[in-house]
Amino acid sequence: MFFLKLSLLTLLAVASDLLVHAENVITCDGSVQHLSCDTGLINVMSAIYGRTDKRICTTGRPFSEIQNTACVLKIPIISARCNGLRQCEFKTDTLGSPDPCNGTDKYYNTTYNCIKGHVSVTCEDGYSTLDCGNDVIQIINANYGRTDSTTCSHGLPDTILADTNCYASGTLSIVATKCNGKSSCTVQASNTTFKDPCFGTSKYLTVSHHCLPHPVQTSVTCEGDNAVLTCGAGVLNIHNANYGRTDSTACSTGRPSSQTSKTDCYATNTLTEVTNRCEGKSSCVVPATNSVFSDPCYGTYKYLSIKYSCVVHNHL
Repeated sequence: MFFLKLSLLTLLAVASDLLVHAENVITCDGSVQHLSCDTGLINVMSAIYGRTDKRICTTGRPFSEIQNTACVLKIPIISARCNGLRQCEFKTDTLGSPDPCNGTDKYYNTTYNCIKGHVSVTCEDGYSTLDCGNDVIQIINANYGRTDSTTCSHGLPDTILADTNCYASGTLSIVATKCNGKSSCTVQASNTTFKDPCFGTSKYLTVSHHCLPHPVQTSVTCEGDNAVLTCGAGVLNIHNANYGRTDSTACSTGRPSSQTSKTDCYATNTLTEVTNRCEGKSSCVVPATNSVFSDPCYGTYKYLSIKYSCVVHNHL
């Protein structure tokens, strides 16, 4: 048995706030591949089956079986099984990978990141509620089925816990559709939601997700017009707002430079006024006028700038 684990890099919030560190695991065909994250969740970047090196997995192998180093087959099932878990272990010969180069001894080469995230496990017929507060949900992976004999097993007979190769193929897409981009969502761990991937086996729903900041939108409304904010099914979350002028180009068409040159113009009551009119509503109208905000810089042509995001709440 050959098992090689190389630490590629150890990072904290470098290149991505989600990245913790990355690993590379090489496992000889027929051996057990083990991926794990002490901190964070598994995110497979590359999974290859084949041979690209004459020095790896050579013990007891004839010379003729290790010469072909141009044998490469991508294995997406490893991503599907492991992404979003803290540990993922399986015997490689259970993957059923097709043979990319007959007569060559092959191995598995998997590179993965450990990324920040959350994992929830819900036993069959329960409800999984994900909540990101003021942020939004991004699903990493999900499975309805059973991959070990101990989770959600209390008081249950061994006969309905034995199948640990149980995966509902549509789980990820169903959960992502229900939850992505929302601040909260609830999903039932049931055969009704996902169909039954292994009849007679007691199942559970495993979901891993990130909490990401809402996409922030900017509305700019010239003086005298109305700012119209709308979020469809969601509600408005106001981040910042100013009535005045902070650059010389916005709302400047046809205006003399004397009306656009002052760029340190702030109405101190803007955020309070916009929040009172818009926060938590699906839409709102705010006039960009001196009568609403008073005049913070007489003689300057002003505009109303609002930064906001849309929050979608989805509770069952």
